[in-house]
Amino acid sequence: MIAFGCPITDGGLYERYARRGIELVAESDSAVLAHQSGGSIFRAYNVLMDLAAQNDNLEALVLLHQDSEITDPEFCSKVRAALRDPEVAIVGCAGALGARNISWWEGMVTWASFSHRYTEMGGGEIPGLSWHADRVPSYATTGEVDVIDGFIIVMSPWAVRELRFDESLGLLHGYDLDICLQARSAGKKVVTTDFRAIHHHSLDLIGDQEAWIAAHMRIAEKWESQFSDDRGTDWKQRARRSDAELEAMRVQLRLAEHYITRLSEDYHQLQRSKSWRWSAPLRGLGRVARRIRHPRDSTYRTLGDGVVPPPAELASGASTAELPPATRPERA
Repeated sequence: MIAFGCPITDGGLYERYARRGIELVAESDSAVLAHQSGGSIFRAYNVLMDLAAQNDNLEALVLLHQDSEITDPEFCSKVRAALRDPEVAIVGCAGALGARNISWWEGMVTWASFSHRYTEMGGGEIPGLSWHADRVPSYATTGEVDVIDGFIIVMSPWAVRELRFDESLGLLHGYDLDICLQARSAGKKVVTTDFRAIHHHSLDLIGDQEAWIAAHMRIAEKWESQFSDDRGTDWKQRARRSDAELEAMRVQLRLAEHYITRLSEDYHQLQRSKSWRWSAPLRGLGRVARRIRHPRDSTYRTLGDGVVPPPAELASGASTAELPPATRPERA
C-alpha cells in the first residue's frame, strides 16, 4: 500500500493541486493523510510519518506540498520500481550531486522531471532539466544523488520507521537536504526517478529571508563534516570567503541593475502611448536585483519600477520631483 501525506495550511491550494494529483494516481487501498498544519513542516511531516508507520502493509509514503501536483498516471509503478532496491530510502523526481548547502540546485543537477508554474507577470512555466522527454541533455540521468527536491518526497518503509525530520532546524527551509543526509549517513541511498509533477509556486523562492539564513546556518553547523572541502575547514575562513563572494556578486548585480533599469526606461519611452504591462518583466528583474543588493534594508520599497525613500523623507516636505533620478518613481 502506498500512502500519501500532505500538511495543509491553505485548503484552496490543496484542492486545486495536491488533491487533484493524488486522486489521479491513488490506488484502491491507498491511504490519504491530509491534515491541517499550523506548525513547522518538520513537525507536520513527522506526524504524517507516525500515522503511516501504523500500516503493516506500507510500501511507501509520499510526502508532498499542498501546491504540488502529481501528473504521471504511472506514478505508483515507478515508485515501486525505484524502491525495489532495499538500499533505497528516499526517492524524488529532481536531485543533485555535490550539494553543499540548502540551495541544493547549486550542485550538479542530474534529473528534474518536473515543471515550475507561477502566476506573477501574467503567469508562466519553467520546465525542469528533464521535463521534456525530447530535450533531455546527454548528461541527465536518474539514479543515486546527494539530495532531492523536497516538494515531493517518497520514503521507503525503512525511512518511515528509522528517520525523523529535525524539528530544531526551523520551520520550513532545509528539511529535504537534512533528511537526505540522514539517510546517506545511515548507509542508504537517495535516488531520482522519472515521474512527472508540477510545482505551483511563486517566483519568490525565499519568502522569509531571515528564516532561510537561520536554517542555512543551523544545517551548515550540523553537517559541517559533510561540507568541508579544499578551501579549509576553519569556519572563520569560510565565513570571510562567503562575505567576499557575496560582495563580488553584489558588484555584478549593481551593473546588471543599471542595464535593466535603462532598458526598462527606454522601453517605457517607446511604449508610453501603448500598454505599460509589457515592461513588467524588466521592472520585476530590477526589483529582484535591488532586493538582493540590500537584503536587510527595510527602507527600500518598490513603487512601479522605482524605489522610494523611507516615509520620513517624504514627510519632511520633499516632493518626488526633488528626488535624484535613481530614486524618483516614474508614472505610467
